[in-house]
Amino acid sequence: MTIRARLTAWYAAIMFVSLLAMGLLMYNAFAPEPYPQNAVEKSTGESDESDLREILRILFWCGVPPALLALAGGWWLMRRALTPVAELTAAAEKIHEGNLNQKLPRTGNGDELDRLTEVFNAMTARLAGSFARIREFTLHASHELKTPLTVLHGEMETTLADAALTPAQREQLLSQLDEIQRLARIVDGLTLLTKADAGQVPLAREPVPLHELAGEVFADAQILAQPRGVKVSLVGCDEIVLTGDRHRLRQLFLNLADNAVKYCQPQGAVRIELRAGNAAAKFSIANTGPGIPSEQLPRVFEPFFRGDPSHNSAVDGCGLGLSIAQWIVVAHSGTIQIASEPGKLTAVTVTLPRACEGWKKSL
Repeated sequence: MTIRARLTAWYAAIMFVSLLAMGLLMYNAFAPEPYPQNAVEKSTGESDESDLREILRILFWCGVPPALLALAGGWWLMRRALTPVAELTAAAEKIHEGNLNQKLPRTGNGDELDRLTEVFNAMTARLAGSFARIREFTLHASHELKTPLTVLHGEMETTLADAALTPAQREQLLSQLDEIQRLARIVDGLTLLTKADAGQVPLAREPVPLHELAGEVFADAQILAQPRGVKVSLVGCDEIVLTGDRHRLRQLFLNLADNAVKYCQPQGAVRIELRAGNAAAKFSIANTGPGIPSEQLPRVFEPFFRGDPSHNSAVDGCGLGLSIAQWIVVAHSGTIQIASEPGKLTAVTVTLPRACEGWKKSL
């Protein structure tokens, strides 16, 4: 129940009690005095009934209309007083991490709600500053990490070219090189997500043949799946052209295919499908594997979230692939959803708006 409805109910209850009290007081004031015993007796029944009717008539005509008027006036006043609260709530609901610099409208009359709006705007400004400092730190840290990682990578490759290395030394160096490459991917992913969050990643607007990307990713997925004995199939691929960034869309499809293969059970199956709808293109990829528990599904797009570590420790990755995929989809005004039935099938569905007619004129 809203505050307005609750206050109206309380106000109506108070008015009802007031009317009841008024009737009791009027009855007590107009009640006839008892006659002396030696006075001429009159019909007390008729007198009491007449007095009661008179009191009720007065109470009805003099009490009920003012009470209804007061109730209507109170409801109007409460609505007028609480309307700024509703407007403030609606404006606050639109605030998120991407528009913390947007200020809530103030009334300027200096009342409590105006003061609350001022405090809320100051709070969002502090949050925006904190997020900006976090993004700046992440960007600087990522930039500083790239140089030593590049140097280590080059030195490691140079060392591996030495023919005097023993097999054990070469295996150890290859393991170290894999870890350096993994760390480099983490740094690149963090840099991309941080720049995307700050709106610093430009996206191209060009015609993208989505069916060609699906075919390329299908071929790449087959190569990735060979060591695990996973069967990859392209069950459908409609010819679709939409407006977007070809590089980022290919990155999206490849991330999803890589995840599907890595988290598929050995000798399992991965199905890729691209279908054209009336207003959108739908790309889906499903795999057979352990699946994702329902309580973890809302968190799968969080950076570095990888579910149960005991089941994922053997899977190579850094936990940023789905976060990057979600950003690419949202940047193209699309949606991404994951449905999973543990132990059976996990499916990711991406819906992207198709290129509108005459889109070239708008570029």
